[in-house]
Amino acid sequence: MTARTIEQHDVNADLLDLPVIDLISPMPGFPENRQFVLVRLDENGLLYSLRAVDNAELRFLVMPPAPFFPDYAPEIDDEAAELLGSPRPEDLLVLLVVTAGDTAAHATANLLAPIVIDRGNRKGMQTVLSGSGLPVRAELAVAG
Repeated sequence: MTARTIEQHDVNADLLDLPVIDLISPMPGFPENRQFVLVRLDENGLLYSLRAVDNAELRFLVMPPAPFFPDYAPEIDDEAAELLGSPRPEDLLVLLVVTAGDTAAHATANLLAPIVIDRGNRKGMQTVLSGSGLPVRAELAVAG
């Protein structure tokens, strides 16, 4: 990962000491927040918090897709790639926004609109994979 992650017990550490991810466009509904840091929430690296630098209360639960969706391979369009700085596919970090349920078994991931981050320049964006037919709320299932 490009952004250094910190353990859950260090969550109150000064977020400004972490590498900042600059969102090219804000997350829907949060126009004022474009700078985030990635905070690891578990020791296995399955769950992260994407925390706003300027608003400690704003955070998105995110995860890498591979442990739960091993065949997930989103294709971003040329415009999105250009906005990110035209990175090579292997330079991209893909994260899925997770919606917590009443229990862990009821949590879902947004496959339609992943967050894509260029590991080199730390520019990121949430992109909608229009026409893909992917769900906004996919149930999590451990791969294997």
